Amino acid sequence: MKERLVTFHTHLGAVKLYRELSRQKFAVRMMPVPRVLSSSCGTCLRTSYDGPAEDLLTEDVQGVYEVEADGYRLLKGEN
Repeated sequence: MKERLVTFHTHLGAVKLYRELSRQKFAVRMMPVPRVLSSSCGTCLRTSYDGPAEDLLTEDVQGVYEVEADGYRLLKGEN
């Protein structure tokens, strides 16, 4: 199963999506944004959600990335 990393414009946006993914029983954890990625709020989610990346997009999401062995690949959002 692929892992996804979701970055946010606001911390509140991260909390809201964290709660929603937890409610849906997806593995999810809140963590600091890796230095190679940028984020306005400094908080991101790492999740096992494997549905369409579009499903994770909200007005607070900055980017949705796929976690790869050598880094991160932008799926949706800002670069």
